[in-house]
Amino acid sequence: MSEIVETVPFDAKRIGELKNKYYNATVVHRIDTHPDLARFRIRPDKPFPPFEPGQFVSLGIGNWENRVEDTQEEALTEKDWAKCIQRAYSISCPMLDEHGNLATVNDVDYLEFYVTLVRHADPGQPPPVVTPRLFGCGIGDRLMIGKKIVGHYTIGSINPDDTILMLSTGTGEAPHNAMAAHLLSNNHRGRIVNATSVRNRIDLAYTAEHARLMDQYSQYCYLPFSTRDPENIDANHPGYVGKQYLQELFVSGKLAEMADDPLDPKNTHVFLCGNPAMIGYVPPGAEPPSATGMLPLLKEAGFKDDHDYEGPGSIRFEKYW
Repeated sequence: MSEIVETVPFDAKRIGELKNKYYNATVVHRIDTHPDLARFRIRPDKPFPPFEPGQFVSLGIGNWENRVEDTQEEALTEKDWAKCIQRAYSISCPMLDEHGNLATVNDVDYLEFYVTLVRHADPGQPPPVVTPRLFGCGIGDRLMIGKKIVGHYTIGSINPDDTILMLSTGTGEAPHNAMAAHLLSNNHRGRIVNATSVRNRIDLAYTAEHARLMDQYSQYCYLPFSTRDPENIDANHPGYVGKQYLQELFVSGKLAEMADDPLDPKNTHVFLCGNPAMIGYVPPGAEPPSATGMLPLLKEAGFKDDHDYEGPGSIRFEKYW
């Protein structure tokens, strides 16, 4: 068995060699929402050709990089320390440039990532590798970007008057922001509803951009919900609303009411991204989740879970599991 090394066994020269071997992109901006949530703008050395909003790419960082404090410890062999570990991330979007104009994924020379710091793994899982190191990076630091931007979670063919319903949890909002900017830039006339649910409202990183978009485009609607703020859990709170899960909001009709749209499958396309429990996809042979996800609820409402169908009433969802 290889010896476990507790500190980086390489000198500066060796680390420089590893960076030159693997790294091909630079952090050009970082926007922190709070210590565990940030937007990273990373510029690849070689620009990517135009790609579809909603797609993803791998983001890599070397095991030799320092982790931020208060994250789970790792036990690495000397061979492990020389590895550059990659994870797939959906590409987000600034949505607006510094002048307040629409900015799509293909209007900027960087890739934006919306990332949560994972400090500790779930029981029985290996320690998180990428985010504890990524959150130690600042402007000018180097990283690795995968060779190709890929993925089938894209807008596809949609009638310009159809309704778009995008449901997400947490950083699953990222591809939907890219889609929303693209639809607006292409003069989509139908309702665009971008709804997301987070634990706490401090976990919303794009509220200012969404507010400006709603001021500029009457067809755009951003609906943020939370589940663990005082108004969600304290029945005596003057603004008590209970835990706002997307599934319950959809079934109760509150989502359609707040979206000011019937969300009828006859003219509505649904996109789902985020927590598997919210999506409700059950892989073959797996046990169904304890709580009902959106997929069965949407099917009951007349939507279709058919990846070969792109017409009204279609359901599309992103999954990395």
